[in-house]
Amino acid sequence: MSFPVGLSRVVEPAGVLPQAAWRLDPRPELGADEVRIRVERLNLDAASFRQLAEKHGGDGSAVRAEVLEIVGTRGKMHNPVTGSGGMLIGTVDEVGPESQLPVKVGDRVATLVSLTLTPLAITDGLASWDGRSEQVPAQGHAILFGRSVVAVLPDDMPGELALAVFDVCGAPALTDRVVRGHAASGPVTVAVLGGAGKSGSLALTAARLAGARTVGVVVSEAERATLSEAGLADEVAIADARNPVAVSSAVAQALGGPATVTVVCVDVPGCEHGAILATANGGTVIFFSMATSFSAAALGAEGLAADVTMLVGNGYVPGHAEFAVDLVRRTPAVRALFEARVAGH
Repeated sequence: MSFPVGLSRVVEPAGVLPQAAWRLDPRPELGADEVRIRVERLNLDAASFRQLAEKHGGDGSAVRAEVLEIVGTRGKMHNPVTGSGGMLIGTVDEVGPESQLPVKVGDRVATLVSLTLTPLAITDGLASWDGRSEQVPAQGHAILFGRSVVAVLPDDMPGELALAVFDVCGAPALTDRVVRGHAASGPVTVAVLGGAGKSGSLALTAARLAGARTVGVVVSEAERATLSEAGLADEVAIADARNPVAVSSAVAQALGGPATVTVVCVDVPGCEHGAILATANGGTVIFFSMATSFSAAALGAEGLAADVTMLVGNGYVPGHAEFAVDLVRRTPAVRALFEARVAGH
């Protein structure tokens, strides 16, 4: 029996949804509402890749071996330390007779759901990957459920570029929604921690197009130069996102006070308190990093007597893929940043 949320793929523990499961069944045979994808490339979540790279001291062979071990053991790419996975691109191989997903056999697609809940089997030993980049050439198959989210790859973008954009497409869409909600009450200022990264650059672009004044907070002079040259933020400030006072001071100096909206796009732990301290009372903090400790965020806001709304950027907003692709098409500087990142990998 097949379930639209993939319950039939859960091996252990019984009764949980696929994301919460320790192990999934990645068998290629389809349930009636499932779709099988022939995998071409994985995009590991930034927090997960950083953790693996740091654990193994940059040894790509060791990183590759651990990714294969995780997938082989768990039937999915679900980093047990960070709890995060990533996404993938591939070609639709077979569509179950009851599938409601808007794809057909032969479509090249990107999965817009996490690898932490996607049954996955790797068949090539990741032989074409050096273990030193988030993007992973791969052969194998993956299974999508009835309630999965998937997008056909755009014709005007290379697959690697589209994958990088789709990987973070929830960030700009939710930023746009939150900024426009605050705009009803007056001018909006936005601080993006990690503004030179993939999700950060898109969030900055969305915020400015929604009418906000923005500051991108980065960690180094090199990132400040990159972001300033791209012209994606009204101001660029340097601060270690793990230092609450430094972040708050940098944002206040750049914007003339705390931000109405703070977006966290930094893939290291310990950035919760700085984001809260940098946000005005009545404002909103959006956490888009899988390195976020939500208990630290909740208790930190309480301890700081901060009247802020805190949102988990869950990666899904209706129309988010189209929104992000449109931002990249309309903003050459954003596309250039993404292309440089993809080429660097």
